[in-house]
Amino acid sequence: MELSIRLTLVVILFWLGGCTGVPRNIDPVQGFELERYLGKWYEIARLDHSFESGLSQVTADYQRRDDGGVSVLNRGYSNRKGWDSAQGKAYFVGDKSTGHLKVSFFGPFYGSYIIFELDKRDYQYAFVTSYNKEFLWFLSRTPTVSEELKEYFIRQVKARGFDISELIFVEHSTQEIEHSISQ
Repeated sequence: MELSIRLTLVVILFWLGGCTGVPRNIDPVQGFELERYLGKWYEIARLDHSFESGLSQVTADYQRRDDGGVSVLNRGYSNRKGWDSAQGKAYFVGDKSTGHLKVSFFGPFYGSYIIFELDKRDYQYAFVTSYNKEFLWFLSRTPTVSEELKEYFIRQVKARGFDISELIFVEHSTQEIEHSISQ
């Protein structure tokens, strides 16, 4: 019995550690500056998952926490349920100048948040993944981006081995923009 408990704990610890790892062919950005990354980002594209399924007008807002971490507020609109949000927290996995954080929306369970492409000059767009390539987000400081930037995103993620057959581009309406400005 004691051996099976130990084995279970080892498997759980390995699984939890694996969720904060980095997938093959992905390098977190270096020279990352958290202060410049804080604030509101619009989700331009994503690989859809159950926790975001059906959501449009998705945003993420990052703010510094008193404990040195980052507060994460994700919001999105569902035609069936209206506005929905999820509050989380994130912490750097290693060096604070590396764009690799661990994020949690569910208690003690963390997953990787890896910024692998970033407009380092102005911090206007970011490409983000998690511990595996089933998660992918294209974030921007504005709700719309140029076709050239969309094409650049697609070229970059294909070159890194993402399966983009399920990629969706997120709808942002002027109603959401007006709602965001009034808050």
